[in-house]
Amino acid sequence: MASSLTKDSVRPGTPGSEKTFFGHPRGLATLFMTEMWERFSYYGMRALLPLYLVAPGGLHLNAGTATAIYSVYVSLVYLLALPGGWFADRVLGPRKTVAVAGLIIMLGHLCLALPVAASFFVGLGLVAIGSGLLKANISTMVGHLYKGPEDPRRDGGFTLFYIGINVGAFVAPLVIGTVGENVNWHLGFALAALGMALGLAQYLLGGRHLSAKSSEVPTPLTADEKSATLRKGLIWLAVAAVFYGVVGGTGHFTLNWALIPLTLIGLLVPILVITRIHRDKDLSADERSKVSAYVWFFVAAAVFWMIYDQGGSTLSLFAEKSAKNSILGWEFPVSWYQSVNPVMIMALAPVFAWLWLWLNRRGQEPSTIVKFASGLVLIGASFFLFLAPLSVAEGGHKAAAMWLVAIYFVQTIGELTLSPVGLSVTTKMAPKKYASQMMGVWFLAVTAGDSLTALMSNPAVGGVNLDKMGYVGLEAVLAVLAGVAVWIYRKKVNKLMGDVH
Repeated sequence: MASSLTKDSVRPGTPGSEKTFFGHPRGLATLFMTEMWERFSYYGMRALLPLYLVAPGGLHLNAGTATAIYSVYVSLVYLLALPGGWFADRVLGPRKTVAVAGLIIMLGHLCLALPVAASFFVGLGLVAIGSGLLKANISTMVGHLYKGPEDPRRDGGFTLFYIGINVGAFVAPLVIGTVGENVNWHLGFALAALGMALGLAQYLLGGRHLSAKSSEVPTPLTADEKSATLRKGLIWLAVAAVFYGVVGGTGHFTLNWALIPLTLIGLLVPILVITRIHRDKDLSADERSKVSAYVWFFVAAAVFWMIYDQGGSTLSLFAEKSAKNSILGWEFPVSWYQSVNPVMIMALAPVFAWLWLWLNRRGQEPSTIVKFASGLVLIGASFFLFLAPLSVAEGGHKAAAMWLVAIYFVQTIGELTLSPVGLSVTTKMAPKKYASQMMGVWFLAVTAGDSLTALMSNPAVGGVNLDKMGYVGLEAVLAVLAGVAVWIYRKKVNKLMGDVH
């Protein structure tokens, strides 16, 4: 599969093998295809998830509960990236961890394909665990293919890898979404399992092209550490089993006995992790100052993702009941809206990369703080724009599909302004002691944002369906105010950042 994308090396001796993948190490083809198929399975399932949860032929839940489930699921994927990285570093190494992750994801999708409610939620848990294990490690393996940061092909390799992510994300809703909505929900989930199976198969077949470094366990657990870790894990597992056994045995168990604790974990863990890093006495004064500055970016990112990820829940559910999902008389499945963002990313990412360089050469490139502030204002603007189709729907009419496309477009511009910059500033401001962990910390901003959405939408704690004028307007104002606050305090944050600009 991957070999069809390779070509003869233009430079004998290129690391990887006798052939290259568009001038890059052959192993990049293996990782490109693995990530593409994994994203195909993940985004295809994610496009169906909220629609299945509310459908009469699905679980037929209310929109608020569906949004809460969706948000908790997404928050878990990013939360588990942190232990996923630890597991590879201390136990199996990145290469074996990704193989295990692919198998877990595939089994999770197969559970979703079974028409049993209990199996469905087990499947969601397995996909979240597998995605967390994979997300933390496959990008690391891309880096292993190159001769360190000085390799001139490194940035281009990650760009190709990023294309694989978006190709999978673009195609998935068109295929899995169409089958799930128009044929059978569970057949759609089965297609997601097939996609992951194809990705896992070619990963195992193309494994010989990967770097030997990817098979290493960087800091393996000692025998004592293994025993202590296993003992603690079993204790917590036993506590959970006893607690939920009692709750279930007494007939009190409901879905919220799982949703609410997971929501609180998603809110508390990011706070505890950031606090622990900031209070670490091993950090120098300069490193502690940079962590203080990073808190600004982290909170801003959490607000951003709180709104952005509702593109797959609140916006999707609104489209399902209140939009004319057709263009020029041609109707399309609601899940197809989830293909808008990845195709726009692929089209606009090169434009933004060129724009920042062009402005930089003229000494006019916005600072990191200004880019972050712009991203927040744009995500707020997207929800101000959302007020228009909401108003149309409240008037008893169906909103035009192009309103939703416009919202996704503004959100994509905001993502390109904030997300790549956030990744960059995370690596620049990371204390040496936490250099390998800070990317997981960045992912926790997504966890925090989606946990906030879950809290606001869960009816069990007073939440509601969030596609109401008042709530959408409030979120829009919050994002814009957060952007303005970041801009107003930019000098203070700049001072805390020290030599990072």
